Amino acid sequence: MISEKRPWFKVAFQFQGSIIFFIWRRVMLCAGFGLLISVMYFFKLPVSLPILSSIVPSIVLGLLLVFRTNTAYDRFWEGRRCWGTLIIAVRNLARQIWVSISDREPDDLAKKKSTLRLLVAFAIAMKLHLRQEPISSEIEPYVLPQQYENLKKMNNPPLEIAFWIGDYLTIQYEANNLDVYRLTAMNQLVNNMIEALSGCERILRTPMPLAYAIHLKQLLLLYCLALPFQMVKELTWGTGPVVALISFALFGIEEIGIEIENPFGHDANDLPLDNICATMQRNINDLITLSPSVHARAKEH
Repeated sequence: MISEKRPWFKVAFQFQGSIIFFIWRRVMLCAGFGLLISVMYFFKLPVSLPILSSIVPSIVLGLLLVFRTNTAYDRFWEGRRCWGTLIIAVRNLARQIWVSISDREPDDLAKKKSTLRLLVAFAIAMKLHLRQEPISSEIEPYVLPQQYENLKKMNNPPLEIAFWIGDYLTIQYEANNLDVYRLTAMNQLVNNMIEALSGCERILRTPMPLAYAIHLKQLLLLYCLALPFQMVKELTWGTGPVVALISFALFGIEEIGIEIENPFGHDANDLPLDNICATMQRNINDLITLSPSVHARAKEH
């Protein structure tokens, strides 16, 4: 993610995260076609056709591109909002588990820490699930060995982890380590985590309608290939570079929409899911390392 505080020119000429590498072939194709039209015009062939300026009205193409980009950004922002919901739910649930559940038996504290680590495991499993990657050793430190083996067999590992967390809360309630009001509040936070997962799955599994994507690409190609016929009379040998510049702008806008419509991958323009998971991991580790005296005072309040 690019910070707005970075030097303007440094960002303007940065290649990492840019869409140049994805569109340069299309741009060069249009530039080469413009050069070809310039050669034909030089040899007095009738290639100057200003009437083609009306074949694809600029305002129509512009509105289609704006709609495409806005729709893609809405998906990007909704994905970020879902992960924000997950962060809030994990922090609140971790705090309530640590403070509200009593440690009566010797192994209660160990089970509590294990459940807190499951919250980190949920975030990591959700990240892997959205990236359509199998359960990896990244999640192994946060689950028990048997749980790790079970997750490898699951179609939706985050849901299984949410079940384990809910099961732990129910067991603590039945053991009188948790009252019904706090149990209800904690289960609602687990529900919020599942809602965040479902929201991201909705984004992932609802692609841009194919007919719209095809039509936009066809109009873009038609518009860019019609440009040399409109400009060659006034620009002659400058037709190719000008067509390249215009096609760079148009293809770039379309490619940005493609880049951000699925924000859960590894690209520079995707959400920083690795950093988000690392933040949750640090939050849980900080909570677990609270000294017993601090923990006791927190429970008294």
